[in-house]
Amino acid sequence: MEVSNITTVTAFVLLGLSTNPQFQVLLFVLFLVIYLLTLSGNLLMVVLISTDSHLHTPMYFFLKHLSLLDAFYSSLIVPKLLENLLSKWKTISFIGCFIQIALVLFTGASESCLLSVMAYDRFQAVCHPLMYVMVMNKRVCAGLVMACWALGIGASLINTLLLAQQQFCGPNVIHSFACELPPMLFLACSDPYTSITTILATMVIMGLSTLVPLLSSYSRIIVTALRINSATGRSKIFSTCSSHLIVITIFFGSGFIRYMTPASGSVPEQVISVQYSVVTPLLNPLIYSLKNKEVKAALRRMLARKSQLTF
Repeated sequence: MEVSNITTVTAFVLLGLSTNPQFQVLLFVLFLVIYLLTLSGNLLMVVLISTDSHLHTPMYFFLKHLSLLDAFYSSLIVPKLLENLLSKWKTISFIGCFIQIALVLFTGASESCLLSVMAYDRFQAVCHPLMYVMVMNKRVCAGLVMACWALGIGASLINTLLLAQQQFCGPNVIHSFACELPPMLFLACSDPYTSITTILATMVIMGLSTLVPLLSSYSRIIVTALRINSATGRSKIFSTCSSHLIVITIFFGSGFIRYMTPASGSVPEQVISVQYSVVTPLLNPLIYSLKNKEVKAALRRMLARKSQLTF
């Protein structure tokens, strides 16, 4: 499909978050700090899990891939946002915009599948502890991660190709700081009804196929935990799963509001976009590391090794 044959628009203008120069500088500093913290936090989780043998378990294997996706997703959005905050010409090329949309869709779909897989992992660990090692072996874990990536690629291709069928002849102003599906469909000159319907259908199918197993797994985990007589055992289960539930609520809640509501460019919509695109990748490693004793212990061991090598 030749995208250039169906459009007269060669670039899009990203309005961003503010037109006030002084406020833009403040936003630049804020988002630069968030981006650096996001990268360092997620990459630290990847290094810890990869190098510490105590974290070579299925749960941390999936968490490592979650951190990789968060670091990648943040790098898709924030650098362009930072560039536009300091640039007079807040533009992005037509092809660049489509590439950003495709990669954002891939990352979001892959992460939603991965969160569902992580819920299944916790379900097996809590509800079937004796069979856990056999069920969640290395081959199964690798296969589940590969399936998540494959589903992400499929969802991205379907939605991006449907969007490419639309004609964009102007206007070319996007009421956002990034190229996303809702504001892009709003700019289509041709009738976007078919594309919108198909895109929403794929998103609903993807959402239900990941959210239903996820909620089912945690429901059974809660029921199992309540049946345990030991208060320590219940506390350990709820402590581990509460981190997952916080991440799930933030990810699916903000994503649902962002992609299932009409694009208007309003302030609340921009806030949700910032939450979904910028803040969520930062929160995931913080939530897992601050509430997880094993991660803290791994970090202490790594710092101890570094200090021994230094001295």
